[in-house]
Amino acid sequence: MIPLPSDASVSIAGRSPELAAETVEAVVTLPTFKRPQQVLETLASLKAQRTGRRFAVIVMENEAELREGAKAVLPLFESGEMQGLVIIAHERGNCSAYNAGWQTALLHFPNFRHLLVIDDDELAEADWLERMCKAAETLGADVVGGPQVPIFADPAHARWAEHPVFAPPYRETRLVPALYSSGNLLVGRNVLKAMGPPFLDLKFNFMGGGDADFLSRSAQKGFVLGWCAEAKVNETVPARRVEADWIRARSLRNGVISTLVEKKKRAGTPFAGLKVFLKSMALLAASPLRGAIRLARTGSPATGLYPVYVALGRVLAEFGYANEQYRQPEKN
Repeated sequence: MIPLPSDASVSIAGRSPELAAETVEAVVTLPTFKRPQQVLETLASLKAQRTGRRFAVIVMENEAELREGAKAVLPLFESGEMQGLVIIAHERGNCSAYNAGWQTALLHFPNFRHLLVIDDDELAEADWLERMCKAAETLGADVVGGPQVPIFADPAHARWAEHPVFAPPYRETRLVPALYSSGNLLVGRNVLKAMGPPFLDLKFNFMGGGDADFLSRSAQKGFVLGWCAEAKVNETVPARRVEADWIRARSLRNGVISTLVEKKKRAGTPFAGLKVFLKSMALLAASPLRGAIRLARTGSPATGLYPVYVALGRVLAEFGYANEQYRQPEKN
């Protein structure tokens, strides 16, 4: 039995008037925070999906005071133009919003097979939902990731597309050993039922990485992971995100998350903490050489520095460093 969210944490702001919840095969969850125009554009891309599958959308508003996103999208749901729910996730934070949406999906849509995730700065290509669901069924995967294609606000920044912060982890559709992001994701109902709420660990709420941790734990539990290279979403990248300090902060953060996720994965095994620390130190020692190889291959100093920053972030995590980039979303 999935417990009901408490009234203090989740409330329903609106619902499609003729929503046949029991017929829904796929649920798309869409978190939003202070992006009313962008979330409307994301919804427009979902409305344009080419699929015969019955799907519904859950918008999770995570700004519980002004609720600009909820106010912008409610007319679409209340008129029946979009099928689904608009909810308010009252507890701030990335993980809180996802948890609210995923739990609501289990509570209100009893027969869905696939839950998909898209962010409010992304646009789904027209065959996105169908390709993600088909990949799960064809590959026999319980969880499927897909590429987030960066669309830079300044076209001159297109050269950054191959930087590890923006580049996809895989290039071909296949089963994969690990996934790292929820920005373009499909999760089977069976996975959600087995993992149980809270799905994402709230200690990652303002740092990010709750998705990477959830995906790591899912794989550890025996669920099969896959990748669909054809199921693309286009992600808007503001100029701020190619500035050196943002790239450095994101790279360090990736290292911190790597340490925290690995510690949870090894928890309960002999010398777990020591093994993680020694691995971090080994990666730090090797990072200048790894960076030099990347620099020689790409000609990009920023790409060359990436393994150095990640390794440094892994070590800093041992001393309590946490870069909570989402605490100040206007700077993210």
